Amino acid sequence: MAIRSAINAVKSQALGVAESLTPLLKESKFRESGVLTPEEFVAAGDHLVHQCPTWAWATGDQSKVKSFLPAEKQYLVTRNVPCYKRCRHMEPTEGLEKLLDDDWVDTHHFSADSNSEAVQLSGTSSNGMNESRAAPHSNSAPADDDDEEAVDLEEFVEGGSYLEDDDPNLGPSAGKGDEGSAADGEGEGKEKSGGSGEGTGADIVTTRTYDLMITYDRYYQTPRLWLCGYDEKRKNLTKGQMFEDISAEHAQQTVTMESHPNLNAPSMASVHPCRHADVMKKILQTVQEGGGEIGVHMYLVVFLKFVQAVIPTIEYDYTRNFNMSSAGSSSSGAAGIKNS
Repeated sequence: MAIRSAINAVKSQALGVAESLTPLLKESKFRESGVLTPEEFVAAGDHLVHQCPTWAWATGDQSKVKSFLPAEKQYLVTRNVPCYKRCRHMEPTEGLEKLLDDDWVDTHHFSADSNSEAVQLSGTSSNGMNESRAAPHSNSAPADDDDEEAVDLEEFVEGGSYLEDDDPNLGPSAGKGDEGSAADGEGEGKEKSGGSGEGTGADIVTTRTYDLMITYDRYYQTPRLWLCGYDEKRKNLTKGQMFEDISAEHAQQTVTMESHPNLNAPSMASVHPCRHADVMKKILQTVQEGGGEIGVHMYLVVFLKFVQAVIPTIEYDYTRNFNMSSAGSSSSGAAGIKNS
């Protein structure tokens, strides 16, 4: 792991030197090679900001402004993007599945927790019995209930008798003489909520958030995605924690820790752009074969969709319902993008 990190650091420095020596792309080669000129990157960024206002242009540190981009449009950023679960939660659960009635599958039937959600929803107990079928409904109404006279709603409300009924959905109230039980309930609530930070936290979803940034990579002539993660207390995630939110096949391979080109900040996780142009070229070919077409202004919208495979649990893409036909592509073209 340490050797790989050292190799990535050397590669990053070498690419930094190569980038400074690489001439800027002047002529569009979007359809031939899947790359962008700086002007096309700005146009695609403007379109993304227009279609998805959660994204915005940013300048960064003045000392790191790139002369080939407008000063106020150095990179794109979206902040506080939620990440509710780790990538390991999306791993296959082979050996834990069980086929239930009506072809439903309980994906965690043979896990340690026998009261899995699928079992509860299906009404199947841990011994395989269907509880809803085994026991009759004791609360079912008689068949002749429809013959009874309907209750007058105004009299029912004015009578106030419904206030005396115990609602099973309400918690215990702290009435007269119940001060002790109320105090006990308060203490219990604190214990369950983990007020001291030592509770189990079983019912608490600890949500991570990410700031995502897109820069223009001069060497590869494509966009590049950067990630900065925070825990529920807004503290920076460690490298190991961020890699929990990255697909296992891409961690330490496609995603590396590097310095942001526009910020004086600690190293961030970055999706390496070496394959971006090839992927975009294949998508363009697939859409064209289906009779559609993708305009260069759509680059970042499509880019965010295929990068989702690297960070599947970070919910940044709010363009899923975007109508691709507005970009001049047919419905078959949109399908080609979806399936790529």
